[in-house]
Amino acid sequence: MTYDPTNIFGKILRGELPAHKVYEDDTALVMMDIFPQSRGHALVIPKAASRNLLDADPAALAAVIPLVQRVAKAAKTATGADGVRVAQFNEAAAGQTVFHLHFHIIPVYDGIALGTHAGGGRADDAELIALAKDIAAAL
Repeated sequence: MTYDPTNIFGKILRGELPAHKVYEDDTALVMMDIFPQSRGHALVIPKAASRNLLDADPAALAAVIPLVQRVAKAAKTATGADGVRVAQFNEAAAGQTVFHLHFHIIPVYDGIALGTHAGGGRADDAELIALAKDIAAAL
């Protein structure tokens, strides 16, 4: 399958749709997931066009992985989480729903089960704005 630039993350990267941004540079955009699985769930979205890990340019992957690590550390610090899950899905059969490469940074809290994606509905915008600021400050 080929990359379709009209996907929602492509639109966000082009500024056609809003996002609760945490961080942005020439390589990637970090934003809050509006349908989080836990408090502080963020997404790292490489700017290089690729459907997923399977068709990504290795150089683009090498450039973004240090940012994935930084965001994971910052999210853990900012939220006081007990751990962090980093997830990435490739194709619909594996659970991918947006066909632009992205990494989920999901803070995990002892004794609190992760929600299903979109299972709890859309998150409160004010809370996402505050979390974005807190995670950005921890970067």
